[in-house]
Amino acid sequence: MQLPRKREELPATCCTKSRLKSIGLLLRNRSKKPKDIGVATIERYELKRGPARDRGRYMVRYRRPSGVQTTKRGFRTRREAESYLATVQVSALRGEYIDVNAGRVTIGTLGAEWLTGRAHTKPSGERSVESAWRVHVEPRWGQVQVVKVRTTDIRVWIAELSDRVGPDSVARIHGILSGILEGAVADRRIGSNPARGVKLPRRGTAKSNEFLTHAQVALFANEAKQHAIEVYILAYTGLRWSELAGLLRRHIDLRRGRVSVERIAVFVGKTVHIGDPKDYERRTVPLPAFVVTMLAEHCRGMQPDDIVFPAGQGGYAKPPGHNTWWDGAVQRCIKRTTKARAEEAAQSEHGEATTPPFPRVTPHDLRHTAASLAISAGAHVKAVQRMLGHSSATLTLDTYADLFPDDLDSVAVALDRAATFSA
Repeated sequence: MQLPRKREELPATCCTKSRLKSIGLLLRNRSKKPKDIGVATIERYELKRGPARDRGRYMVRYRRPSGVQTTKRGFRTRREAESYLATVQVSALRGEYIDVNAGRVTIGTLGAEWLTGRAHTKPSGERSVESAWRVHVEPRWGQVQVVKVRTTDIRVWIAELSDRVGPDSVARIHGILSGILEGAVADRRIGSNPARGVKLPRRGTAKSNEFLTHAQVALFANEAKQHAIEVYILAYTGLRWSELAGLLRRHIDLRRGRVSVERIAVFVGKTVHIGDPKDYERRTVPLPAFVVTMLAEHCRGMQPDDIVFPAGQGGYAKPPGHNTWWDGAVQRCIKRTTKARAEEAAQSEHGEATTPPFPRVTPHDLRHTAASLAISAGAHVKAVQRMLGHSSATLTLDTYADLFPDDLDSVAVALDRAATFSA
């Protein structure tokens, strides 16, 4: 009588057997139904198409740490399947398991969750973050699966951004994407953050700030028409738009010629948030006499809690952008200045114009203008720091360092004069 043949086992190296036994695996071949011993199994199957001798494949069945049954197909050899399974088991034991399916969620989905999780952030910071996400991050990465984000792609993207926006904005935009990816790492969707370590442009390479001269401020205010007072306030006090929008009548002392910055009005989308400025941003700002005269007329009849510069339909005013009174005034200034420069060049012996071009300024550029005009008038750096609400005089010096080279000439002249008189 012939004894029944033992089930044939696939050959395996001693090292492989030892490794698999250590994690409780039993691998068998030629079984249509894999034997599941509670951890994982490897099964051979055949493709429906292709050469008969090349149809053999292996699949790995295992449970994720979450308990969900998973199948990974397509291994050409049993050794490949064993290697993959061993990697999965070791990563699970170490708490480093990455769920491939979880990594297929898009940056757009994770970005929405990330923004929602920033509820503790001040509205003044949230508006810039929301804008950077909507304008720069979401259009590029919104439809990309988090597992497909590559460091090389991020480097290319950062280089492209650096040609369009300044280094501070690049850092903010990169920080949003990096923050989303850090969350994906924490949730075990990906193993590491591909945005970490990407080199950003140096802050010292920022584009030059736009400064208006006194004459350009007057031209801009004239073209702004009924909004001239807002232009003068921004250009001669250095207030941020959110600080201007949050001003109430009681914050203005016409007798002393002072404006108290005590609150801000920040828009996040269509919602306005009224809040307090940072401690060092709370300040009292002096007003030039001609601005006090204009404000006295503007504030006539107002109650203490009335908004000084309300929106056209009432309420707090949004920062002016495209297709607003601001944009129209800038366009008219550019047109008038371009015409004047052409006439000057035509009459000049060397074909050169003396009137400077009018830049395409933003409300924040008038803050830079206020600093420029104050420094040119001889204001001490500490006075400019307090006027602008900077956290330190170092920040003021670093921000407006390009205003000082011309002043160095006057320092040299003064030293030469002093040395001559003492000789």
